[in-house]
Amino acid sequence: MQTYTVDIINERAIMLLKDLELLKLIRVRKQVGETMTENKLFSKYKGAMVRQPLSEIDEQLNELRDSWE
Repeated sequence: MQTYTVDIINERAIMLLKDLELLKLIRVRKQVGETMTENKLFSKYKGAMVRQPLSEIDEQLNELRDSWE
């Protein structure tokens, strides 16, 4: 028996895999407890925010709080 990891690109592929499983050609197993690693999280949000000085962040927060009142 050989094990492969497959990335599903199209949802129709899941149905094809289930059909192959019904024919007892393959066994489909979901990975239990699959979590994003730090590297994946980092690359997902990389460039979303730019580094700012704390004084600038405090100023923006105060402006937001003042707008609520």
